[in-house]
Amino acid sequence: PPGDTAGCTFCHTSSEERCSTCHQRHQFDPAVARRSEQCKTCHWGKDHRDWEAYDIGLHGVVYQVNKNDPKNFDFSKKLADADYVGPTCQYCHMRGGHHNVQRFTTVYTSMGMSMADRGAPIWNEKRDRWASVCDDCHSPRFGRENLQAMDEAVKDAGLKYRETFKVAEDLLLDGVLDPMPKDLCPDWSGQHLWSLKIGAYHDGEAYGGKTGESGEFRMSNVTDVERLCFESVGYFQTYIFKGMAHGSWNDATYSDGSFGMDRWLVNVKQNASRARRLAAIEKKVGINWVPESFWKNGEWLDELTGPYIVKNHPGKTIFDLCPDPGWLDTH
Repeated sequence: PPGDTAGCTFCHTSSEERCSTCHQRHQFDPAVARRSEQCKTCHWGKDHRDWEAYDIGLHGVVYQVNKNDPKNFDFSKKLADADYVGPTCQYCHMRGGHHNVQRFTTVYTSMGMSMADRGAPIWNEKRDRWASVCDDCHSPRFGRENLQAMDEAVKDAGLKYRETFKVAEDLLLDGVLDPMPKDLCPDWSGQHLWSLKIGAYHDGEAYGGKTGESGEFRMSNVTDVERLCFESVGYFQTYIFKGMAHGSWNDATYSDGSFGMDRWLVNVKQNASRARRLAAIEKKVGINWVPESFWKNGEWLDELTGPYIVKNHPGKTIFDLCPDPGWLDTH
């Protein structure tokens, strides 16, 4: 529903890739667009914690205490001529004034959520390009060692990621996840796929849907275990990645990064233990548990895309209703 997605659509539709998003309509002053705060409107929040990681990291602190001194930060100069005492967002990600932000970024593996080896040869060109930015102020070794530290931190987080998801997956396969996907209202596509059936990781009828069909991370109307799995990787693992990338080690550890993943792994294990004990007791005393109807029906649930499709287009999914890939962007 629009009320739920207002924060998403502001950045991902109305603002994305428009000049006035960064340059401020009615002003359009390059000196304003060169300040880090200009990125803050969109690039902050639980699952893309860029601003927070930068702001409380070493580079952000240097920026905040010096930004009003034109001798240290002369924003009247073009980025190509900038000689700041510390990097802004634009200095690193739009180096020299280059507007293709993806060119100088480490986001080539889903904001740190993908279980990929960022040090693999396939990323060498992007890694070399990124290290060259660090070289402006640091030694080549310093930059590469920090990038390697980021890689190792994310690999460590991946171990917790996999263990957390495995506990949830086993609950589903053993039929003791309450509610199971079939007991929920349809997901956004109009199907009953498990919310953690992401990409090709989980195939088979037990996860719902056909081979190759992907589920979608959900935070609402799912089991507490699934929500915790989502928050562990979607929030805390990205804190680790963003924190290490921006020199904000507190973000990567104490501020719900590594420590957050520890906490949610424990919670998922405790939930799983209780669910299995309860299922064993119910079986022993002959209780045939039926999930409550509020998982399938509700005033708010009826506003979601999935129930709308099922009601108005029986037997169809949102993919059947899309004439072309761009249809979803405008509807």
